[in-house]
Amino acid sequence: MTREQQHKIGSGFGFHSTADEVLAGIDLSGKLAIVTGGYSGIGLTTTQALARAGAHVVVPARRPAMARESVDAEVAELDLSDQASVHAFADRFLASGRRIDLMINSAGIMRTPETRVGPGWELQFATNHLGHFTLVNRLRPALVDDARVVSVSSAGHHVSDIRWDDLHFTAEPYEPRIAYGQSKTANALFAVRLNALGVQAFSVHPGKIFTPLQRHLSQAEKVANGWVDEDGNLVDPTFKTPEQGAATQVWAATSPQLSTMDGQYCEDCEVAELAEPNPDLAGVRDYAVNPDAAARLWTLSEELTR
Repeated sequence: MTREQQHKIGSGFGFHSTADEVLAGIDLSGKLAIVTGGYSGIGLTTTQALARAGAHVVVPARRPAMARESVDAEVAELDLSDQASVHAFADRFLASGRRIDLMINSAGIMRTPETRVGPGWELQFATNHLGHFTLVNRLRPALVDDARVVSVSSAGHHVSDIRWDDLHFTAEPYEPRIAYGQSKTANALFAVRLNALGVQAFSVHPGKIFTPLQRHLSQAEKVANGWVDEDGNLVDPTFKTPEQGAATQVWAATSPQLSTMDGQYCEDCEVAELAEPNPDLAGVRDYAVNPDAAARLWTLSEELTR
């Protein structure tokens, strides 16, 4: 992908489109999809929509008992913040001999308190990026030739490029918002590089949706952001429903409109435009779709997870 290819294609869908609408006329019978985080928030809505279209959905879950109560799908244990757990899930799946048609990396955490995992990794980068990096690479032998991988990024990538000299906030004070932004930039760069390596991949911004993802934000922060009023009522019209929020990742995973595309960042069921800094965080920043940065991050991630 070149950055010049990062522009709208006239998909016919938009902000208000739902997952079921973008799947209309698409038959996923006989297809196997893996949806991380597929039992909560927009991940749950994604799982349900894919299943209605005929797919068999596997939901890796950190809390499998809770997942089985939430979703009618195949559930397996996986903690993305724990590399040993990622290896164990992937090895079990590979041993089953099954093939993967669609993979949506929807699980994520946001603005968590400072937490270290593994060899001192910052939790958001470790979970949102490194966990999925290892998972997809371990499962690559099971991907069918025309498989698609969707990396769920966020407009939060506008907040931070990759902090090449201090990935894990060991030199500077921890900032939850910056750490989240860095992890979402990593998600976008992951798709760029995976696509360059021969697996069709896209990254997406699902939109603003109230889900358990915001559990680490206080009510005061939500009010200050203009999302809700003092009574907790939604007042921001730019928020989507879960059905609308799941649409872009479902579209990116299944739409024939993207069959000749390669590595683009998408939003509102469209390929996003390149953007300079803007208050709406619309579009995609150049650094999040830079092939050189994507290759650099891939090499660094290989070294960290080796």
